Amino acid sequence: MPCLQTKLLDAKVMMEIGSKRIVLGVTGGVAAYKAAELARLLVKAGTKVSVVLTEGGAKFVTPVTFSALTGQRVHTDLWTGEVANSMAHIDLTRGAAAIVVAPASADFLAKLAHGLADDLLSTLCLARDCPLIVAPAMNRQMWENPATVRNIRTLREDGVVVLGPASGEQACGEIGPGRMLEPAQLFDHLAAYFEPKRLSGVRVLVTAGPTFEAIDPVRSITNSSSGKMGYALATAAMQAGAATTLVSGPTALPCPTGVARVDVLSACEMREAVMARIAQADIFISVAAVADYRPAAAAEHKIKKSTQALTLELVPNPDILAEVAALPAAPFCVGFAAESEHLVDHARAKRSAKRLPLLVGNLVQEALGADENRVILFDDDGEHPLAPGPKAAVARDIIAHLSRLFGIHRQPR
Repeated sequence: MPCLQTKLLDAKVMMEIGSKRIVLGVTGGVAAYKAAELARLLVKAGTKVSVVLTEGGAKFVTPVTFSALTGQRVHTDLWTGEVANSMAHIDLTRGAAAIVVAPASADFLAKLAHGLADDLLSTLCLARDCPLIVAPAMNRQMWENPATVRNIRTLREDGVVVLGPASGEQACGEIGPGRMLEPAQLFDHLAAYFEPKRLSGVRVLVTAGPTFEAIDPVRSITNSSSGKMGYALATAAMQAGAATTLVSGPTALPCPTGVARVDVLSACEMREAVMARIAQADIFISVAAVADYRPAAAAEHKIKKSTQALTLELVPNPDILAEVAALPAAPFCVGFAAESEHLVDHARAKRSAKRLPLLVGNLVQEALGADENRVILFDDDGEHPLAPGPKAAVARDIIAHLSRLFGIHRQPR
């Protein structure tokens, strides 16, 4: 499932991948139509895309389509001299960040595994001096065939990055492994591949979303948190190389690609999930909008409407962040302060009270449920306002700042 909402994609969000040039190879197969959407996402992020179509690929999607999407000439033939010195099989990959073949058919994977080069794309792959990334797409039985299994093993041993395939319904009507990953998933993988691995080897635990405190079987105390900021931070941490776990309250967001998600409902469930995993975490990022109170006792059956006033007894929920920060071997803790007024004063007080090395503050009227955010980072060196922008971009900036602090924090004293 896609990790990023495509409406959040812009050159700032994907700064690293947006500075690259990628050669996109498209081989024959029904999944070739997905390559057009992948090209669109890459171009929208600022990436320069050079498309190379095999003869089979051009049967499914025409060169005109890719030319319109990328604004670049599409290359199809090894022999027609499509570059100035007729050395397209050499020149097209020079200066490229990677060759991405999507879809990669069983036939093309076999060529790669055995070093065959009988068309422009296979020759480019053999003559490349950049990484090669393939997204397989084929019938279930072709994918499971021992020859394909051997070829994939060989390619991985040769350093080729293999993305997918997914499992599901196929064009032939069968169900099983062999579907090419969706374009947004591939985009996420590519963005992660090129992102600096500031948190390589680090384990990050993130909480996100609202909590749902039951009053009766149909009513609850909750809030309007969408979970977007927490999900964006989990994605950014994963793309920075961290092994990332996301403990999420109820949201409509898909699980970020490459992130392990644990679903919970209430604040008590969230606390239990966090405390069960905190010993394995190096960094804890508490983004969830956890309800401060819950009903003392949830009614077993629906409370019937009447003309009488209804009084609910509320009791405090556990303060998950404070409990984690007070642990004898606490991880590096990052808190969030979502305020409606006096942001700086409240954020400073919260960071001091909970002894947090980093706190992120924002105004709820600017961010809650929105696609964009404006935040201020509070640490021992003072206040650091970040440029406002899409939450995915803001999350990357937070992770970059967090990474620097974490590097200092973990140094021997």
